[in-house]
Amino acid sequence: SFIRRNICRSLSSLPNPSENQAISPDLIRNVAIIAHVDHGKTTLVDKLLQSSTKSKMGEIEVSEDRLMDSMALEQERGITIMSKCTRLDYKQYTLNVVDTPGHADFGGEVERILSMVNGVLLVVDSSEGPMSQTKFVLGKALNAGLKPVVVINKVDRETARLTGEVENELFDLFVSLGAEDYQLEYPTLYASGRVGWATPYLDDAIAWASRPPEGLKMGELLNAIIENVPPPYSPEILDEPFSFSINNIGTDIFLGPLST
Repeated sequence: SFIRRNICRSLSSLPNPSENQAISPDLIRNVAIIAHVDHGKTTLVDKLLQSSTKSKMGEIEVSEDRLMDSMALEQERGITIMSKCTRLDYKQYTLNVVDTPGHADFGGEVERILSMVNGVLLVVDSSEGPMSQTKFVLGKALNAGLKPVVVINKVDRETARLTGEVENELFDLFVSLGAEDYQLEYPTLYASGRVGWATPYLDDAIAWASRPPEGLKMGELLNAIIENVPPPYSPEILDEPFSFSINNIGTDIFLGPLST
């Protein structure tokens, strides 16, 4: 488990699918959101939370902006420093989503998380395109054998490049990093994390950029995660002894010793 102390309340408030039965492994998806700094990862997680588990969050105010940035320094600077995990319940699936830092100074956090997930959402700003940290985090994901789901974010900006330039830059980056054939067959979605919609269709993205749809439209992104990120284990592994990788050891004045 890699659940951090500052989001334990949000996870513990979610009901178990069954009191006596574990979730089937083929219904679990573990995915990390990676990107260059300020390309909209954390805001995108906010909207995923709102669209999938809003009615189950108990005391947690899901509509709050940048819910995952719970450290005081993160809230002050507007950046993600420590990786944090949350759970999304969508249809019959359980999605464990990890929000990772985008700043190069915290690149070690990204490398650590990539060993825990089975896929990544690569978020790219539609105006800036792939940046230096995009290359770093994507290279680490490809080396780990993960297949990315690409999200071109902030397409509702006036400076958004929606003529294929960003898509070509991304494909060239994949090739230059030595992506395998299956990794080059990545799906691409267009999104506005601020407003709360995502679509695989460029025509819809162009139309919604000027006239957003009513309500949240994040279902296409959630479906893309389910379809493209493999489950963590085969059913046979349930017969093996329990084990997990410990990455951090700490203590909490209320919970005691913590292993994450």
